[in-house]
Amino acid sequence: MDEYIDVATKTGQLTGVKELKSVIHNNGLYHHTSHIWFYSRNREILLAQRSRKKLICPLLWDVSVAGHIDAGETPTQGAIREIKEEIGVSVTESDLKLIGVFPCFQSYSNGITDNEFHNTFISELKVPLSELTPQEGEVEALKLVSFANFEIILDSIGENNHFVASNKAYYEKVFAKIVKEVD
Repeated sequence: MDEYIDVATKTGQLTGVKELKSVIHNNGLYHHTSHIWFYSRNREILLAQRSRKKLICPLLWDVSVAGHIDAGETPTQGAIREIKEEIGVSVTESDLKLIGVFPCFQSYSNGITDNEFHNTFISELKVPLSELTPQEGEVEALKLVSFANFEIILDSIGENNHFVASNKAYYEKVFAKIVKEVD
C-alpha cells in the first residue's frame, strides 16, 4: 500500500509536507518510522522475519514490529497501529516505553533510498507466541530468541539472515535498554 507519510528535515523535524511512501523512498526524503521491540520476562526477544514480498531486505529477521508513521500520526499512534496490523496484538500507550529516536540512512541496490528516523519503543510481550498473527505480505514468521542467542546473532551479524549489518550499533543500544528493563 502506498500511504501518505510526513516528510522530515535531515535533523528529523517535520516539514508540514506529506508525500506518498513510494515518492519518499524514490527521492530519499527524510521520514519517521516506529520500531517496537517486544521482550519477555523470560529474557527473550521477539523477532519478525520480513515477508518475501518486501522490497527492502526480504526474509531478513529483524525488529519485532516496524512501520512507517502515517501522515498526521504521532510515533506512539503509529506504533499502536503497526502492532495491531503486523502481529494482531492490542496495546495501549502505557504499554510502550520510548527509548530513543535513531537515524538510519540506507541506500539499496533496488534504487530505494531510505532516510528514516526510528522512533524506538520497547514493550513487554504479555501473550504467548501462539496468539500472535503475522500480517500476510509484511511478516513471514515470528520467533522468540533468548538474550544469549540474541548476543550470538549480533556477534555474527551479516552472516546469519538476521538484521542489516550496518545497523549493529543500533541493535546493541536497543538490546542494552531491554536488558536493563528486565533486570
